[in-house]
Amino acid sequence: MRRADGYYAQFCLDQERIENRKPTGKTIGLDVGLTHFYTDSNGETVENPRHLRKSEKALKRLNRRLSRTQKGSNNRTKARNRLSRKHLKVSRQRKDFAVKLARCVVQSNDLVAYEDLQVRNMVKNRCLAKSISDAAWTQFRQWVEYFGKVFGVITVAVPPHHTSQNCSSCGKVVKKSLSQRTHRCFHCSYVQDRDWNAARNILELGLRTVGHTGTNASGDIDLCLGGEIPLDKSSRGKRKPKKRFLESPVF
Repeated sequence: MRRADGYYAQFCLDQERIENRKPTGKTIGLDVGLTHFYTDSNGETVENPRHLRKSEKALKRLNRRLSRTQKGSNNRTKARNRLSRKHLKVSRQRKDFAVKLARCVVQSNDLVAYEDLQVRNMVKNRCLAKSISDAAWTQFRQWVEYFGKVFGVITVAVPPHHTSQNCSSCGKVVKKSLSQRTHRCFHCSYVQDRDWNAARNILELGLRTVGHTGTNASGDIDLCLGGEIPLDKSSRGKRKPKKRFLESPVF
């Protein structure tokens, strides 16, 4: 496999991985966001690293240098390689953050609940597409599920509907806009941060989901890794085009 900084060879080994871990008796719900990378059901937050935003100035400078070079020249090849390596560094920073954070979350809890977000639909919003892609929620979720199988921790993906609107104290629906960051319940007078309230709802849904058939819960079946490590976008195969069947007209 060729990357911007050279060639890489991958070897697949069928090796059973067993990790000994003592139960902590803790459960956690995660609500991912853009202001904070996530807010958990305990009220703790993790700052969003924003790797791409922090590197935009350097990327623009490298893009300008590339545009000034002559096509087919050695200087253009070198400038393109510098730009590619900068993009590669950003992607590796994002992956490193997701791996370390997911491992820490899984090792510290016996159950991890999170939202089953459809990120592909969310990035259609042109105002938030770059920030959502930079956060890499899908990559973080893949590593949480991977480490969940490795350490025997239950990971549950719950439906995201109304997790921000429902009150985690009384269960009533309190409608609010996206700009409203504080949850204020008019039924039970419960006041809490919007993301914290959502994380508590996510945890409650996760606890109710465990044990039900046909759910997205994993980790309680396979205590050791039987699958593969989550793949990067560069190593994933291209999707096959969907087959379309045309109906013949009926006369």
